[in-house]
Amino acid sequence: MSSLFLVRHGQASFGAADYDVLSPTGHKQAEAVGRALAAQGVKPAAFIMGDMRRHRETMAGILKGMGLSEVEPEVHPGLNEYDFGALNAAKLRAAGLDPATPIDRRTYFRTLRDVVQEWHRDEIPNPYETYGAFRDRVEAARKFIMRDGVETVLAVSSGGAIGQMIARALDAPPITQVKLQLQMKNCAVNRFVYSTRNMYLHGFNETPHIDASNEANMLTYS
Repeated sequence: MSSLFLVRHGQASFGAADYDVLSPTGHKQAEAVGRALAAQGVKPAAFIMGDMRRHRETMAGILKGMGLSEVEPEVHPGLNEYDFGALNAAKLRAAGLDPATPIDRRTYFRTLRDVVQEWHRDEIPNPYETYGAFRDRVEAARKFIMRDGVETVLAVSSGGAIGQMIARALDAPPITQVKLQLQMKNCAVNRFVYSTRNMYLHGFNETPHIDASNEANMLTYS
């Protein structure tokens, strides 16, 4: 069977004007996970990423860590993250409230969990993207990645899209998507094995680049 190594992006810039850029730690995480995968003997025949800046920067770091300089990754927008800020704003506008996104981490992720579950149930009026459309584009990306004839693939995406792909592999209900997302570490590796007929989750939220010597600096969730 073929293998997919699906990696969440490195730490981005939470609370900054532009979240979609890796922090200095995020760049270090990306290179470190590339070195760790190379040390495990992982030799992808294809590299695929979403088209967000944090995906591109993470992929560049992974390739550098793996010692690969002549690779041109493929891009599939189905691997892009959903826009929680836009979903939350749509919910608040419909209620006649100020469409502001919470800043502090604890409130942000508690609100994300609640809003995304409402999105799953189609309870947010006029969202920029329905949950069904998100689910379908992630599935389109999965099919693109898991195409016949490629033995090993390395892909970079975001926590929500990865959570959706895992939930699909497990035939799990929609709430599983956000539960998995909220556990996802930066640059965590999620492994699948697959054929043209089946796919199986083979590893979840793995951090081969982290051990006791660097955990304090390299283990992040946001």
